[in-house]
Amino acid sequence: MSSPRPSRRDDFEVAIICALPLKYDAVSYLFDESWDENGDRYGRAVGDPNSYTTGRVGKYNVVLALLPHMGKNNTASAVASMRSSYRGLRLALLVGVSGATPCGQDGEVLLGDVVISKTVIQYDFRRQYPGMFIRKNTVEDNLGRPNKDVRNLLAIFKTDRGLNRLENRTAHFLRQLQATIAQIGRRGKYDYPGPAEDKLFKPTYHHKHYVSPTCICRDCFSNVDPACDEALSSSYTDLGCDDEHLIMRERLRAKRQSEYDSSDTAQRPAVHVGAVVSGDTVVKSAADRDRLSKEAGVVAFEMEGAGVWDEVPCIVFKGVCDYADCHKHKGWQNFAVAIAASASRAILEGYIQTDKALKASAGDGAATVPRPAHLSRTEYTMPRKDQFSTALSQANTSSWEHMGELRY
Repeated sequence: MSSPRPSRRDDFEVAIICALPLKYDAVSYLFDESWDENGDRYGRAVGDPNSYTTGRVGKYNVVLALLPHMGKNNTASAVASMRSSYRGLRLALLVGVSGATPCGQDGEVLLGDVVISKTVIQYDFRRQYPGMFIRKNTVEDNLGRPNKDVRNLLAIFKTDRGLNRLENRTAHFLRQLQATIAQIGRRGKYDYPGPAEDKLFKPTYHHKHYVSPTCICRDCFSNVDPACDEALSSSYTDLGCDDEHLIMRERLRAKRQSEYDSSDTAQRPAVHVGAVVSGDTVVKSAADRDRLSKEAGVVAFEMEGAGVWDEVPCIVFKGVCDYADCHKHKGWQNFAVAIAASASRAILEGYIQTDKALKASAGDGAATVPRPAHLSRTEYTMPRKDQFSTALSQANTSSWEHMGELRY
């Protein structure tokens, strides 16, 4: 049974957070209903500069927050403001794209896969020593583990049944998203680029000009040797990077066969649950990627998770759009955003609602009217025809301590 239209901001328990319009668009297309088609109904707290979209995703009333900038500090500030407006939030889903290590603890990671955070590590929170940086790694320096509700939710994806269902439902919602886009005249926006565009170069193969004898790239043979500015902003195709230096992988072979058979299973993602590195620096170094993967079991590299982690119970969903190396480019971003949004939708589909003492009634007002300080709750009369049910809703908001059950 779907949730009724909320009567106030405090009735929203789930938030989806996106940095920049690219990610916001993909999530908004997966809403089942919108609560603000006829204008904003709920407002925001004084001092909150964020932009919100409200609606229903599956059984849940969801507030979608659009962040204007990337980075963990910008995200932390925006989420703190969101909490002042939406005080009933119990879960936030951070949806976006990331780089990834090509070999995770559960096997190969390909472009277009989904990474879900088991924990978040701040990799640029570190000490400067002569000639080196050392990441701060004490109990006080690290972000805490997820709360019990989130841990219970993630535990199901350690099972074959739970993980397989999540991957199947993610693929289902991806097809739904692609069909929606086609209906509004934007066919192709979230199409799968194809296994031929999934290229992983050897870590020692540098992103530089290979056919220019006068460029400084001719002397670039190690990680400390500079490449020219033009090379840094060019694609591997433009630079003439040689496919002989690619690393071949079994999952790509299977995807090529699916594509040859005209099957849409080629775009079906694998979901990886693991540690996510978060910082304000974009990782474009295979050597640093592999080092962090070895040291901390890191699966993905992104820029907002650390800003959300301490503000509200959070799960990070990232579509893999590059391998966090010098060959990084933006050709996979649209599909990666679409697959991350689809995975977040699949999670909410299986998230079991807990009982409430009284459900919020579906009123037509944007927010509750504050009670004058000199009146007790029993003396105060709400100036609306549904005053009795609204007052009871305020008095009996249930706790969500047992929210984290899953129906997979």
